[in-house]
Amino acid sequence: MPREKARSGIRWRMWLSILGWCAVFVSSAVAARQAHHYVLANPKFILSGEDRHALTLEGVNYAARSKLLRIFAADYGRSIFAVPLDERRRRLLGVDWVQDAAVSRIWPNRLLVRVTERKPVAFVSLPLHGGGRATRFLLVDAQGVLLDPPLRAQFTFPVLTGLTDEQTDAERRVRVHAMQDLMQDLGPAGQNISEIDAAAPDDLTVVAQVEGRSLELKLGEGNYARRMQNFLAHYPEIRKHTPNATIFDLRLDDRITAKEQIKS
Repeated sequence: MPREKARSGIRWRMWLSILGWCAVFVSSAVAARQAHHYVLANPKFILSGEDRHALTLEGVNYAARSKLLRIFAADYGRSIFAVPLDERRRRLLGVDWVQDAAVSRIWPNRLLVRVTERKPVAFVSLPLHGGGRATRFLLVDAQGVLLDPPLRAQFTFPVLTGLTDEQTDAERRVRVHAMQDLMQDLGPAGQNISEIDAAAPDDLTVVAQVEGRSLELKLGEGNYARRMQNFLAHYPEIRKHTPNATIFDLRLDDRITAKEQIKS
């Protein structure tokens, strides 16, 4: 009999404990639902279209602000807690020039958008659709992403050729990195380069301004600075013997091959 009473007492305590936890769960769920309804319906959490500080954009220099703001057009007049932050960030990443973005709720009724923009490293000359010799100039970043030039912005980059619309970002990235390796190796000597052909990333050709002339220099792969310095040291003498030469092959470290331009 004492054992049965003990077991009965344990069962009652167990059921009381279960009922207690159920009550806590139900009350928590009700409280959470009420809190959710409160933050969605309370006017103090509403994103106001009349408040110019309601939505703040940071880090935006070249991306189109109108495109960024349009992403949040449907959120005005609603609680900031109803804004799907992950979805808004995903759409921000689809805007030209935006490399990364973060969207935060600021108590009680503001949104803060922080944008990290892409950094261009070169101009790109691409043929206009429809054929012909007409070209259009874009910018490209280190990841191989093509960018529309922003209005009222000036850049002093060389023109990188050998890139196309049809190439993937990864394919363009290989060519951009080849250009960056060349410019880094050349150092100050790279200031006189106006164009780099990276159609073959392991066989680069540049157009450089030397003694007031535009010269095409085939630099190949690697040893860029040494080949350039060797050429510049010997160019005054080379020009005396081949004054019409505008194309030079520097890919062999022990020689410079000149090619005279054929006059039509």
